[in-house]
Amino acid sequence: MLSFVSFLQSGNVIAFMLLFFRFGGLFMTAPIFSHTTIPMKLKVAMAFFFSVIFFDSVPPLSIPVTIPSIVLAVLSELLFGLVIGLALQIAYNVITFAGGIISFMMGFSMATAIDPQNGVSMPIVSQFLSLLALMVLFSLNLHHWLILYIDKSLHHIPLGGFLMTAHIIRYTLHAAGHMFLVGFLIAFPIIALSLLADLIFGMLMKTMPQFNLLVIGFPIKIAVSFVVLIATLASIMILLKEEVVSAFNALELFF
Repeated sequence: MLSFVSFLQSGNVIAFMLLFFRFGGLFMTAPIFSHTTIPMKLKVAMAFFFSVIFFDSVPPLSIPVTIPSIVLAVLSELLFGLVIGLALQIAYNVITFAGGIISFMMGFSMATAIDPQNGVSMPIVSQFLSLLALMVLFSLNLHHWLILYIDKSLHHIPLGGFLMTAHIIRYTLHAAGHMFLVGFLIAFPIIALSLLADLIFGMLMKTMPQFNLLVIGFPIKIAVSFVVLIATLASIMILLKEEVVSAFNALELFF
């Protein structure tokens, strides 16, 4: 009882609160943890649970115990978790961006459904690839990596000591541009075949005016696109895996 009272009278309470916000910011934005099907109460409970588990790893508090410094420290911890989640979400959204291009080239841009990952409407091909990508993240044990990363960060970034530096901003901007490039590369085989099919159909319509593009051409184009998508699906997931691993390794820049 006395040890518990002494715990409440020290800076440990503030350290525990800052650790809770560090985990909370991560769970709000990081892939897997930020899934909209996970209730907010469960995310808060997980943040509290991991704060209790890893509290022994917290170094002594280095900020003054004043209201302004505590407010700034809380914002710093939330920003740290949000930036980590943003960096990984950019790598994960490569597959969503590529799925949107593929859906447009296949003529499925109007066929949308609610994505359970983000809670927004997206083309069905994007949703299909997004769910497969989520399973790839589980196979990588990304959720374990993130928890261990937070534990490691406690020894490099003191609680309330995270600052948004110029190289972190440059990396985020570079990663966002790289997302569009890799997404286009993933969708390029279907883009190329769709353009080739359009060219062939145009030639057929010139030589055979009775050729009905809507009745014959579109089903053939969709079937060819599905064949190419199935043939390249394994390569797409491998490329996504490399992007996520690269993004996670780049989180060392934050230290």
